[in-house]
Amino acid sequence: MKGFRSVGGARRFLSAFSGISPHFRPRRHLMSAPGYRAEMAIRFAIWDQITGAAGQPAKA
Repeated sequence: MKGFRSVGGARRFLSAFSGISPHFRPRRHLMSAPGYRAEMAIRFAIWDQITGAAGQPAKA
């Protein structure tokens, strides 16, 4: 169970994670390096907007 305390906890995490994971895992083998960097910049900007992290100061 890779550190989860219960099957239910693992199931809840994986059900949420399965929707988020593909957002940060583009099909890199189909892209050039500059294209990949541009795509990831766009995806992280979208993630910041969705989570509300765009308006918060970064922690050091």
